[in-house]
This record gives sequence, structure tokens and C-alpha cells, in this order.
Amino acid sequence: MLTFEEKLAIIETFDELTKKEVSLNRANFHFEDSLYDKTVVVHHLHPNGNGFVYTGNLPQYEANHKGLVNIRDFNEEELRAIISASISYLSEEEEVEPAIEQTWKDAEGHTLLLVEEDDRWNIYAGDNLEDSFGGYDEAALYLREEGFRQR
Repeated sequence: MLTFEEKLAIIETFDELTKKEVSLNRANFHFEDSLYDKTVVVHHLHPNGNGFVYTGNLPQYEANHKGLVNIRDFNEEELRAIISASISYLSEEEEVEPAIEQTWKDAEGHTLLLVEEDDRWNIYAGDNLEDSFGGYDEAALYLREEGFRQR
């Protein structure tokens, strides 16, 4: 296990991190260029050698519910790797799948737009939200019952 001083020396080699002292002689290291609200990479590095690194939901790390991994028993190579992964994670834009949109029309030529947004299926008439459903099948059934067909 690395000592506090050894961990501190390793972390301080990452020029993109800014050290901020916190209570109980602990230190946080922030990545100010983060693309997200989250900027803390190293959380509560303590003189006893304990501390955490933020990995979010990176699959190669078992993080707690806050996205933090305990680094108490990490060696130098592991510590460098997890910090690099955290910085990369916070500096890359999340891939967002485009919303699914469908146009529905009735016999009279009225048009509604069915859009998947934030786990909801919303029906729009122009810019106005007409209705919102928890699932696609429910929204499509509603549209069919109202005389609309997908075009």
C-alpha cells in the first residue's frame, strides 16, 4: 500500500488537477475542465492513505452508489490508471442517442409528432405538448384510437 505522501506525489503529477484542502487534513483534487458538473477526481485523500477516485459508471471499476472507488490498497500503476480513466471520463462528451420521432396523421390531414424524450413518449401538436405516456405501445394505441396513423 502506498503512503499518503506517495499517493499525493503521484496525484500531483497530473497537471490538470487542482488540489483543494478539506476538513480533517484531507484533500480533494478537481478537474476544472470537466464537461460535467462533477469536477472532483480524487475525493477525501486522507493522511491514513484512504481516499476515493470518481469513475462514474466506467465498467472496469466497481464504484459505490456515488461513482467512487476506494484507492486505499492501490499501487502506483493502478492509481495512475484510475486517475487517467477518471479524467478521460470527465472530458469526453456522453454519447446521446437521438430521440425517436414519428409523424402521425389523421384522415383530415392533422399531424401529430410522437417523440421519445427522457424515458417518456410525448405527443406534440406543433410546439404544444398534447399528451405524455410511459411507453410507446400506450402512446401508439392512443393515437390509433384518435384516428391517427403513422406516416
